[in-house]
Amino acid sequence: MKLTLEQPKAIASQNRVMLFDLALGGHHGNYIRYLIDYWHEHNLAGNLDIVVLPQFLEFHHDVVETITNFANERVKIIPLQPEEAANLQPKNSFKQRARRNFQEWDLLCRYAQLLRATECLIMYFDTCELPLTVGKAAPCPVSGIYFKPTFHYGTLARDCPSRREIIQRWREKLTLSRILRHPQLKTLFCLDPLAIEPLKQFQPQANIVYLPDPVEVAAPAIEIETWKDNLGIEPNRLVLMFFGALDRRKGLYQLVEALSVLPPEICRHLSILLVGKGNSSDLSQIEPQLARLKKATPLQIIQHYQFVSESEVQGYFQLADLILAPYQKHVGMSGILLLSAAAGKPVLSSDYGLMGELVARYDLGMSVDANYPSEIALGITQFVLTYPQLAADQPRRQQFAREHSIAEYATAIFQNISIPSST
Repeated sequence: MKLTLEQPKAIASQNRVMLFDLALGGHHGNYIRYLIDYWHEHNLAGNLDIVVLPQFLEFHHDVVETITNFANERVKIIPLQPEEAANLQPKNSFKQRARRNFQEWDLLCRYAQLLRATECLIMYFDTCELPLTVGKAAPCPVSGIYFKPTFHYGTLARDCPSRREIIQRWREKLTLSRILRHPQLKTLFCLDPLAIEPLKQFQPQANIVYLPDPVEVAAPAIEIETWKDNLGIEPNRLVLMFFGALDRRKGLYQLVEALSVLPPEICRHLSILLVGKGNSSDLSQIEPQLARLKKATPLQIIQHYQFVSESEVQGYFQLADLILAPYQKHVGMSGILLLSAAAGKPVLSSDYGLMGELVARYDLGMSVDANYPSEIALGITQFVLTYPQLAADQPRRQQFAREHSIAEYATAIFQNISIPSST
């Protein structure tokens, strides 16, 4: 859907909230769409201006359609000027990322001033840490969603930090102690429930709020056998799905190596479903290995390398028997855990950080040291040998999904933003 928008005019309003998000893909569109839905449902007063990259209009067309369907002139998407977006630094190195953070902060301030925002919600707060640490001022109070705290990982059971991770955590503590004292910081929303109390120790007076990562809990049921037939999944096989970005950081290399050491009697029970988009360099290295596995083992391997629309995502999780998430040193929450729990399906997860801790606390499946393919292979073998016990829909899994409902997410944000209902 093509949408042409005029550049914003400086119009004063008693309540004018600006959402600022210069990221694409993943959860970013959904996070914004859920807030628009809440705004419309509760008929909130004032204006909601959403500042995004120009590509957002095409990449997240469902968000644009939501605004169009509501026909609410007080809710607008404001894309950056094309030249502003083109001038943004890439994020390939620490130096480039630092420059990009200051560029994004300058744009945030420019648009907040232009729109006369009374409050700004930074949808990806991690990108603004450096400007806030050095005391950069904003035209209005700011709040933000903090995705990836790691400073508290030393308290987790399986933590064995490298020297680099120790330095990073020390640096993070230093920056947070300054950020939480910034006079314009109104609310820090954090997606990691284990980080809330440690964050408050830096500044007891700061407003730090746990924000549940949202997931649609009641997804419509699908005709599972029809979906399996369409994908070519052979009968009487357990479906192990690797979903999302098919790349190195998600543990794709370790997974393929783990599949190569599975015994034949396990392989003949399995259909490996790879769903998502990957970069060409990773796939070019993985494809020859997958071809060899198809010839040398009884495994069925199905590659579905394409973007999956939001309406189809839960369908894939419903047809899978086990979700594979052997992430490599993943920091923060994972949408895969939420989607799996909402579908009632177990995960085979990395035991690192928050992911490993949540899997253990909520019986979300099993966790292994995903750095080692042999450990992943043992986990898969255990699943096959104990199925359907591990695949049973555990009550705590359902509880985990309910605690991360869309309503919980949107309510937590708007209870901490100064917007009254107009009804």
